[in-house]
Amino acid sequence: MPLSESGPRLLVLWSPPRCRSTAFARMMHERGDFTVLHEPFSHLKDFGTAEVAGVSCTDERTLMDELLSLAERTPVFVKDTTDFHYPVVLTADDFLREATHTFILRHPREAIASHHRLNPQLTRDEIGFARVREIHEAVRSAGSEPVVIDSDDFVDRPEATVRAYCRAVGLEFLPQALSWSPSVLSGWEKTLRWHTEVAASTGVKRRPSAGATEVEDHPVLGPYYRYHLPHYHWLRERRLRIAES
Repeated sequence: MPLSESGPRLLVLWSPPRCRSTAFARMMHERGDFTVLHEPFSHLKDFGTAEVAGVSCTDERTLMDELLSLAERTPVFVKDTTDFHYPVVLTADDFLREATHTFILRHPREAIASHHRLNPQLTRDEIGFARVREIHEAVRSAGSEPVVIDSDDFVDRPEATVRAYCRAVGLEFLPQALSWSPSVLSGWEKTLRWHTEVAASTGVKRRPSAGATEVEDHPVLGPYYRYHLPHYHWLRERRLRIAES
């Protein structure tokens, strides 16, 4: 019997890019009780197709239908990012209601600096905090209160944060999932340059955030930062409060 049989059948983690969501998904993979799908919505937008259990999906509605169908057969964890816009998701009441939607954040100074290093042509909306808030509000409008975690809590207090997350979504906490062997997981191949640190990692830990102090005064990134900062604060106010250990 899967460990997560009594928990959510379709668990989704939404994130602005570069907010440590891949490390969180790596932990979920290590649990062993979920089929973990890496950024199917992003792959759909970026490459024109996303595969779910052998089915090639070429539009958002088909992708959501296949995720819901797969979740009837096995627990599914989906990690995705909001460097793209998903307008069909925002109006898909069945997907918004039937999936358990969760969110992870990082301070936009750090997220933008990390994103810009990998994508110097970064545009304002690709930073993704406004789009994450849009999804959060859509989930709330559909009748659920989403779970939000701060990735600073995740890297500074991984056990307490994951324990709180599991409690909030109805999962058993598995401490052994907080460490793993270095590996490249299925689904990372097309975008591996974005995941090299996690692929080489053995667990959850904080790493240096190069360039974050330069974002606010940057002629291009500064206005981007000020646009997204209110959305970050709005979402962070709704985060799980992690008790001090």
